[in-house]
Amino acid sequence: MRRAPLPYVDEHATVVTAAPDTVWQALGEALDAAFSSPRASRYVGLVGCADRTVSGPRPPAEGSTFPGFRAVTAIPGEELTLQGRHHFSTYAFAFRLEPAGPGRVRLRAESRAAFPGPFGTLYRLLVIGKGSHALLTRRLLASVRRRAERP
Repeated sequence: MRRAPLPYVDEHATVVTAAPDTVWQALGEALDAAFSSPRASRYVGLVGCADRTVSGPRPPAEGSTFPGFRAVTAIPGEELTLQGRHHFSTYAFAFRLEPAGPGRVRLRAESRAAFPGPFGTLYRLLVIGKGSHALLTRRLLASVRRRAERP
């Protein structure tokens, strides 16, 4: 039985001047750096994330984890979908790599999430409504772009 997709939150994108394999490698590095920091580790413990450690192969494959996320789809050079849950939300973060011309890749990051109950509503207001999620997603995409385009 398939579950209905989570509600759409937002999507951000950037164009990277690099080959898809290079962008894929840079995406894994950027995710490791972003989600494995001491600050991120404290946060996932505080909100009660299901996945709290780094595990699995790198670049990520299905089943690989980052604090707060588990890879459920990993098609190298094409798509990486991460899912997670904690006390206030169930969420997914899908990264898609698409051709954007010779030597260029469009990297899209789509967020979906459900925020059940009154505490979920408050959490959504704090994280989505105040703009921190969008800011952090744009920073993550910029990090991927810098890593992939470095000489």
